[in-house]
Amino acid sequence: MLKGKKMIISIASGKGGTGKTTVAVNFALSLKDVQFLDCDVEEPNAHLFLKPIISEEKKAYIPIPEVDEGKCNYCGQCRDVCAYNALAVFPAKDDKKGHWLLFQNLCHGCGACRLLCPQGAIKEVDKEIGRIGIGQSYDIQFIHGRLNIGEAMSPPLIRQVKQHINPTKTVIIDAPPGTSCPVITTVKGSDYCILVTEPTPFGLNDLILAVEVLRKLQIPFGVVINRADLGDSGVEKYCEREGIPILMRIPFSKKIAVLYSTGIPIVQEDPSYKEKFVRLFEHICQTYKL
Repeated sequence: MLKGKKMIISIASGKGGTGKTTVAVNFALSLKDVQFLDCDVEEPNAHLFLKPIISEEKKAYIPIPEVDEGKCNYCGQCRDVCAYNALAVFPAKDDKKGHWLLFQNLCHGCGACRLLCPQGAIKEVDKEIGRIGIGQSYDIQFIHGRLNIGEAMSPPLIRQVKQHINPTKTVIIDAPPGTSCPVITTVKGSDYCILVTEPTPFGLNDLILAVEVLRKLQIPFGVVINRADLGDSGVEKYCEREGIPILMRIPFSKKIAVLYSTGIPIVQEDPSYKEKFVRLFEHICQTYKL
């Protein structure tokens, strides 16, 4: 880490339903001088527990191409350069006029078609993909994104949410579940990642996938096992075999389940968990000298 820069810690999981947001919210509430980013933009729910007062909301856009039919000669170079097959070009034939078609949900807004159009026939227009909310929860700076219904890609919105990272604070990022592009976009640039799993065959399978992703990205990580006293010992044995640190074990608890169902963070009702999360943070800092 750079001198004077606080940690960026992402909370991820190979699968949904492991308790990732529960860990992220309670971890943030246990620390001081924190910024919380909910990057699970397809299903943001951290606000249900942190209950922030949103003071600012702004629209998020990506640039998509728009063609000037008067300049376009339907050469197809824009189609050929598009890595995502978002463009179809039908050249003029016989007495039929040429035609240009954009599949908006495939467009990543990279701008290559505009830059490489030999006729200068393409310009970019903004397409709204979602909204970003900024506010305050307790002493936590809170930011989350909400992807518009029907939008196919969340990474562009996740990147715009991450543009609000405050390097002077400890940043906790709640990532989407899984191991696909949204997760990679979220955890990239993190100093450390906490993987939340459960001791089941499904939990182990998806944990292994998440571990492979983080090793590829070269991001230090550790594991929190939720509902640790249920299921089997497969996760424990895997972590031991792979030399993966188990940072915390959270037992199955009816009290925790009831608190979750009513939107109450664990640390507000059980201060002992605040101490556990503080020790977890100190362990990460000391072990990796961040």
